[in-house]
Amino acid sequence: MVERDSFKELIIKARRIVIKVGTSTLTHSTGKLNLALIEKLVRQLTDLSHQGKEVLLVTSGAVGAGMGKLGLKEKPKTIPEKQAAAAVGQGIIMHIYEKLFSEYGLVVAQLLLTRADMTDRRRFLNARNTLLTLLNKGVVPIINENDTVAIEEIKFGDNDTLGALVAGLVDADLLILLSDIEGLYTGDPRKDKNAQLIPIVEEITAEIQGLAGNAGTKFGSGGMSTKISAAKIAVNAGIPMIIANGSRPDVIREICAGSPIGTLFIPREVKPHARKSWIAFGSDVQGKLWVDDGARKAIINNGKSLLPSGIKRVEGDFTSGHVVSIVDLEGVEFARGIVNYSAEELELIKGIQTKDIVNILGHKDYDEAIHRDNLALRI
Repeated sequence: MVERDSFKELIIKARRIVIKVGTSTLTHSTGKLNLALIEKLVRQLTDLSHQGKEVLLVTSGAVGAGMGKLGLKEKPKTIPEKQAAAAVGQGIIMHIYEKLFSEYGLVVAQLLLTRADMTDRRRFLNARNTLLTLLNKGVVPIINENDTVAIEEIKFGDNDTLGALVAGLVDADLLILLSDIEGLYTGDPRKDKNAQLIPIVEEITAEIQGLAGNAGTKFGSGGMSTKISAAKIAVNAGIPMIIANGSRPDVIREICAGSPIGTLFIPREVKPHARKSWIAFGSDVQGKLWVDDGARKAIINNGKSLLPSGIKRVEGDFTSGHVVSIVDLEGVEFARGIVNYSAEELELIKGIQTKDIVNILGHKDYDEAIHRDNLALRI
């Protein structure tokens, strides 16, 4: 097993850091904001900024803050109720952050994002350019899902996913998820006294995913399962991710100093271009291609393009330029890519050799169904 200490230098040298803090960390058991903890969080982020690091804060708490203001005892269950609570809470929580950061001389900016901002290539680039410009000017971006307008189809569903997507969006060096738990355990520590903290995860296997469970708090929307999903996004984008307890004193400062706190997820060695991160995790899938074992191995092990000969089945109604899911013969997704041909054309040329494309379609614009430059892994 890889030792955690071997990644200490990687964490210490991280310059651009995304910190996601959850509702369970920001609020008391009543659902109202924990102002003392928020102040400590701001102080730690300010300290990182003074060290010359760039920090981005992905914050939950808008719905929780709204609940406290509206006197709600339970988290709203319907989308309109959540949106109403968020509309009240977003102003409250942003005002608190702005006040606290300004006391240390830092300027903040609010960005509210939805899934649509990530799936649309132009909006993805606009968001990226805005964030990079803010960082260049020394501003601390404070990011949340736009709960006031998001509907079920475009919601991230949790800010763990949002944090991972933002980390990929800005090519971060480190993603920290602060929660109400120390990290990933071998069991549920709330129920199993023998559960052990897992200090490092080298690969997100089915066993690791099985440890996540579905635990969440009554005021938050995420649980360990959403953090594992976020980890898959981060490590595939070449970004190390740490899950730690947000209520631990000086937790961010300790992590960035290299202390072995929480659970570290090791990234892939190669950090992909932001475009591939968008293909893999931000894009909106329009169809599905089922491929044989040979094609799967060529893509995963050798970084090859997907040729028509490896395609066994075509699903969906898409055209050239759309993003599709690539699955193995058991239906397990392992990659996504931008297709060179429409669903109708691929249906005709699936399983055939490249040299025969022109005989069937009457033209051959590309040898590949998906070129490797437009293909990104999701494992």
